[in-house]
This record gives sequence, C-alpha cells and structure tokens, in this order.
Amino acid sequence: MKLMSSCGINLIFDVGANIGQFAEEIRKMGYKGRIVSFEPLTSAYRELGKKAAGDPGWDTVNIALGSEDGQSRINISENSYSSSILDMMPTHQKAEPSSQYIGKEDITIRKMDSIFNQYYHEGDRLYLKVDTQGYEKHVIDGAENSLDKVICIQMELSLVPLYEGELLMVDMIDWMSKKGFFPWALEAEFADPETGQLLQVNSIFVRSGMGVKK
Repeated sequence: MKLMSSCGINLIFDVGANIGQFAEEIRKMGYKGRIVSFEPLTSAYRELGKKAAGDPGWDTVNIALGSEDGQSRINISENSYSSSILDMMPTHQKAEPSSQYIGKEDITIRKMDSIFNQYYHEGDRLYLKVDTQGYEKHVIDGAENSLDKVICIQMELSLVPLYEGELLMVDMIDWMSKKGFFPWALEAEFADPETGQLLQVNSIFVRSGMGVKK
C-alpha cells in the first residue's frame, strides 16, 4: 500500500484472481481505486463475481491472460488456487498435497494487448498483479504493446521448478530488468513444510524512472 500510494496507483489488473482474495485484501488495506479481476475457472469466477457485485469499482472478466488470443485448457487443482495451464511438478504436489490436479477445463485466453484499452484510460497509473502459477512470463509476453503503461508488477516467482516450463526467479529477475523493471520487494510465499526449503516468493517490480513519485 505504501508503494501504491507513492506511485499514485489508481488501477489494478488482478490477473489470476481466483475468488478475489487479493482484491479483498487490498480493499481492507485502504485501496479505493479501480480493480479489474481476470479469472478463467468457472467455479472460481462464480465466487469472484459474488464478492465484486457490491463494489462499483471492481470489474470481473472470465478469461485468462497469456501470450496469444484463443482457447486453452487449464488444469484444475483440488485447492483451486494452484490451478494452472502448465503441468505441475512433483516438488509442488509433495509440499502441498491439496494442490493435486483433479480435472481440466477449456478456457478463453487473451493477450493483455487485446483487452487493454477496454479497461485502461489515458493517464491511469496501473499496477499489474499476476498470480498464474508458472504462467507469468506468458502474461507479460502478451503485453508487448501495453507494458510501457504499467508502473508496478507483482507476481509469484519459483526458486525451483514447480510448474513445467516456468521461468525461475533468477532468470525472471534478469528478464524483467531487460523489460525496464527492477525488483522492489521479495517476500516468502511457499515453503516445503517438512524441510523448510523456500520454494516460491512473492515479488514486486517497479518500472525504472516511472515508479515512485519524488
């Protein structure tokens, strides 16, 4: 919230919203700007819509964001929030048994570039939160023409492979720096309960020269 305030954030793209946990949390913390939540899973989207219904500044969209426009298939996890388009690695399932896949669902996927102007207004200060279980790079790849309008990006980064084909933390930090974003904060997110090994962190990146208002 300190970062959002200092950057003048008034619009959040909540990508991989699940049932709205992130949006609810930042509302409780005092954020009063607009939120657009994207969630492809039918069951999660139904709950998300119920939570957003009484909030005029909170829109919901029943799609996934990725690197192309089209259709895809998502793996549904038992706990819902670990669902991913990517296959899950054994390390993840061992550390969190409730993350196991129990089904699949056909979904619509769009590039951020394709939907951007439906929700972004000129002059908006945009915070992009991406919680897509290893699919984060694909979301950024689909924002080739709109990424320069993003001020901050929040996403989960894996220290070890948790989803097949994901870009790991060290490589993601390097890749994001080439996109013009530097790491602002890292927080522990997910660890193996038996060994204590940290598996995933929550990260925030800020655009170089465009973030915090002096």
